[in-house]
Parts: sequence; structure tokens; C-alpha cells
Amino acid sequence: MAFLVNDVVPHGYVPEDLYKPLLLRRLLDLPVPAPAYVHALQAVLVVGCLVAAAGRLPRLAGLVVAVGFLDWVSIGMSYGKIDHDHFALVVALFAMATVGRASTRDTARSEAAGWALLAVQVACVATYFLSAWAKMRFGGWGWANGAVFAWAMTRRGTMLGDLLLEPPWLLRAGQWTVLAAELLSPVLLVLRGRARLAVVLFFVLFHAATWATIEIHFLPLVVCLLAFVPLELLLPARRRAALAAAGALEGDGDGQDDGHDDGHDDAPRVRVRA
Repeated sequence: MAFLVNDVVPHGYVPEDLYKPLLLRRLLDLPVPAPAYVHALQAVLVVGCLVAAAGRLPRLAGLVVAVGFLDWVSIGMSYGKIDHDHFALVVALFAMATVGRASTRDTARSEAAGWALLAVQVACVATYFLSAWAKMRFGGWGWANGAVFAWAMTRRGTMLGDLLLEPPWLLRAGQWTVLAAELLSPVLLVLRGRARLAVVLFFVLFHAATWATIEIHFLPLVVCLLAFVPLELLLPARRRAALAAAGALEGDGDGQDDGHDDGHDDAPRVRVRA
């Protein structure tokens, strides 16, 4: 709100005839942004985020933030430019609002948390796959064989981007690579372990290259890609062992106790699955 989607407040001060509401805003009959409206919405979002981060009323505060941020980004995108990289973030806010209070000290399994992570993962994949579909819908296969990247480099390229203008085949190869990666992005939902992390790393590097060459970021989407990363491995070893002993991390097999005692007192080996 302060650095990325920071055009909403200025939009509250522009002439109303520049406002072209998205379908969602038309269906809900949301008002034309005015100075009082956008400043009030900004205040509600900041307060809601602070309340949720403090662990107070997590579901209610989370829902307020999710609805408010959807309103916020829909205002910003009702003036001729739609940023598809915010889709996963909006889904994440609504999904997290259903989980309730959470802490690294929790030792219980949570189907609600697992569902929220899966929702964010699906939203990330949908962002990539639907981006490829949009390219085919409006540009056809000619998109990958055209000069899209070259046009972007000449329009807003950095020093690094200017260096990539020659030879021409390099940018065209990049276009085919991006299109293929977006079309194959659903594999993220079935891959596991290092294979999945390798694909996530590819997309992160792609977004880093986009920023380095044409200064277009996809930071909200990159943050949501962390839903594919086993962040529990960042916990200290003793903490992970305690969680595993309590059954919060999956063990060998399906991670469930079959109710049979095999006569061994040794603790089972525990692995953390991404």
C-alpha cells in the first residue's frame, strides 16, 4: 500500500470520468473513489493488519483486511491497468482469514492451515497458467515469435535490458521459455521435494530478471510462492523435533498412528515433506 499499490489515494483526487470500474465493482455497485473514501479505506486496512498481526480477532480482522484490500486493488485497477500479480495475494488474505490464530509454538495439526496453503498454491498456479491463456487469447502463438520483449526493453529497459537487445533470437527464446513455463506451471501442484523447489526457484529468478531488465516487479506473487517452500525447516532443530514428537510434522508413511505397537521403544524417524 505504501510502495507497490500506492496509486489508490491519488486516484481519489482525479476526475471521475477517468474511472472505469472493474466488473466486480460494477456488480457490487461500489462508489466512485473520493478522497474521504480512499483515506478511510487506507486507515481501516492499516488498523486491521495491526490487529491481525497482534493475534487479536484473527478471523474478523483478517476478513476485514481481505475485503478491504480487494476493494483497494480494484480501485487501483479501475483506471486502465490491471496487475495480475495481485491475484494470489488477494486469495491468500481470504484463505488466511479462515484459519484463525496461529503461532510457531503450535504443535497441533491443522486442516484449516493446510487448506489455506493449498488455496494460495492454486492461486499462484492459476496466475501463471491464465497469463499464458491470455497471451494465446489476444496474441496467439505469434506472441512468442514476436518482439514483445524487445518492445518492453526499448520502452523501459535498464542498462542490462539494453544489452539483451542483441542478438534478437535471445529475447525470442526467452518468450518461448516464459510461455512454456506458464503453460506447465500446474506441475507445481504435483511435484514434491527438490523438483518442486527447483521450479519455484525458476519462477523467482524469472521475476528477478524482469525487475533487473525492465523494472517490473511481481513481488506479491513471489511472496505467495513461499506457500510451496517448507518454511518449517527454518525453525531450530530442537523446535522441529518437539513439533515432530507432537505430530505436527509428518513422519514416515502417511504420518498417522495405526494403533499397533511393534514392541520397539525407538522413536520413529521423522521427515518433513514440502
